[in-house]
Amino acid sequence: MKPLKILMSAYACQPAMGSEPGVGWNVGQELAKYHRVWVLTRRNNRPAIEAELSVRPNANLTFLYCDPPGPARWLPPTQVPHYYGWQIGAYFAAKALLQQVDLDLIHHVTYVRYSTPSFLALLPVPFVWGPVGGGEAAPAAFWQGFSRRGQGYEVLRSLIHRLGELDPFTQMTARRSALTQATTADTARRLQHIGAKDVRISPAIGLSQQELQQLSALKLTSAPKDRVRFVSVARLLHWKGLHLSLRAFAEANLDEAEYWFLGEGPEKQRLQAIAADLDLGDRVKFLGSLPRAEVLAQLQQCDVLLHPSLHESGGLVCLEAMAAGLPVICLDLGGPSLQVTAETGCKIAAHNPQQTIQDLAAAIAQLAQDPQLRTQMGQAGQRRAQDTFSWSAKGQELIQHYAEICREVAPCAF
Repeated sequence: MKPLKILMSAYACQPAMGSEPGVGWNVGQELAKYHRVWVLTRRNNRPAIEAELSVRPNANLTFLYCDPPGPARWLPPTQVPHYYGWQIGAYFAAKALLQQVDLDLIHHVTYVRYSTPSFLALLPVPFVWGPVGGGEAAPAAFWQGFSRRGQGYEVLRSLIHRLGELDPFTQMTARRSALTQATTADTARRLQHIGAKDVRISPAIGLSQQELQQLSALKLTSAPKDRVRFVSVARLLHWKGLHLSLRAFAEANLDEAEYWFLGEGPEKQRLQAIAADLDLGDRVKFLGSLPRAEVLAQLQQCDVLLHPSLHESGGLVCLEAMAAGLPVICLDLGGPSLQVTAETGCKIAAHNPQQTIQDLAAAIAQLAQDPQLRTQMGQAGQRRAQDTFSWSAKGQELIQHYAEICREVAPCAF
């Protein structure tokens, strides 16, 4: 296959970052190994991008910067109107590029949000959308365990996504996509509902070779411990489900085990109150939000990751734990469910809170009492992270999709 000319839309895109900025940056880096790539992103990303390119230039990679037109540029980036406005600005920037470059394909990469349109789908070029997520929702049976604030958040989140689905431009984006990638099966169903035809499930997140090497080295240098340590690395939010794993840890009744929380958030006081009510004493530690280097240092001292998230498109921490050789206990929901297998950890069905807590407790007890199983799962997790979730593997997957599209899809005529 000859090199293609690809325009990539990446609202979030910065080097040496996690989450969505890291997705935008790493996808661009992988594509540029094989194709000529132009990346459309926000102007505020420019200093970090140009600093990186001054050290490691890439002749196949060109960045184009734009902001929303008019008053929308002054709105906070977290608000939908700002992002919507940026998509309009990106359309005109892409249209101008198309007058100079005969593009083969356009790919929207970030934001990873299925309920907001990409106006680039209007251009007469085959369009790839995603992976996009957001179609996941906490099972209704768990809402009773949320605070009023948490319940309000869930109602508002669901409303925003449903309103987004009614947006004719979102529906247009779905219908005009030659390929739509969804981060989870839940999002895939929502995309099909609004008109997407060729929908394939593919997680948006990955790990670089440098990250894989750094994480795999943690277990090699870890010191023996007198207690089995479970850890959750997350913002302390209601939908992370940490109230479930905390109660499950207590129910497992392990005298020689600890549970560490790395992160801050509005649920911290509630979780601390639950730990006090359960009389867990010094077996539970809240270590707060730490710089990444310190997070890795703490992860090195732990044995199992607990990640009971009730709705999540990604779950990068699960990949990081697997790469570090830690088994993962998660719920059989969302992104973590696609990452974790029976060989690399335990996926717990989430029918109702009582059942989930009991099954989490059983998994916690099993892994606490079986060091050989922890080792086997940790090694399998490292292999899976390398083989399936490295950015190089994900880049190869995209290259295959592009070849298929270019063979089967002709540009739309206007």
